[in-house]
Amino acid sequence: MKPNRSYTIWFAQRTGSTLLSQALASTGVAGNPADWLEFHVRRDQSGMEQLNHILESGTSANGVFGMKHSPNRNDLEQWLSWFQKELQLPEGLTRPRIWESVFPNCRHIYMTRRNKVRLAVSWWRAIVSGEWHREHGAKPKQADTKDRYSLDAINHLIQEAVMRESWMAEFFAEERITPLTVVYEDFILDYEGTVRGLLKYLEIPEADNVTIAPPYYDGIADDIAEEWVQRYREERQKGWTNVAW
Repeated sequence: MKPNRSYTIWFAQRTGSTLLSQALASTGVAGNPADWLEFHVRRDQSGMEQLNHILESGTSANGVFGMKHSPNRNDLEQWLSWFQKELQLPEGLTRPRIWESVFPNCRHIYMTRRNKVRLAVSWWRAIVSGEWHREHGAKPKQADTKDRYSLDAINHLIQEAVMRESWMAEFFAEERITPLTVVYEDFILDYEGTVRGLLKYLEIPEADNVTIAPPYYDGIADDIAEEWVQRYREERQKGWTNVAW
């Protein structure tokens, strides 16, 4: 099925995008949001066949398409160029106009996390442990991460999150888009309320009486992660005259 409306969840890593996507998909009326642009290009399919496959895979029976994406500038610019070529769009279109030519009547959701240190620590912990998500009730993945702390790695990931969010800000500004902002810290405190607010924002008629599945994932922050947060906080501000935190 081709969609008649769509939405994109824009995010940096470790902001709850997968948890939100699972919740929206559980309603049955908000598409099937996933990292559709992260899938490898198939050489046995034409460009339009691949695009149609993405649209069909992410669309629910009521014609709503959902996806989530964390921009990597080089990859995303290639996708935008590819969209423009495959759809034979005119030159000079802004990036949001190209995007909306592919994903019709698109609404934009921007996910962020206030505490960038905790975001970066969570990101680095996921990288070194291999545990990005933990299904509800599952046992923690066994990984020896205690000695994998890295000031440089956490510094880098803070800056990478900032740069990804900066790309999003420029993208929205090109067409004066005001996305619906979902803040990780608020989402965790009000899971169902956040999801229902999003369904209202998307103006999906069938959404009024849907059931929202409970959280599919458990939190994975632990004592080691908290130790890294506090260690980074102290080391990064060592020697500062005005300690901020």
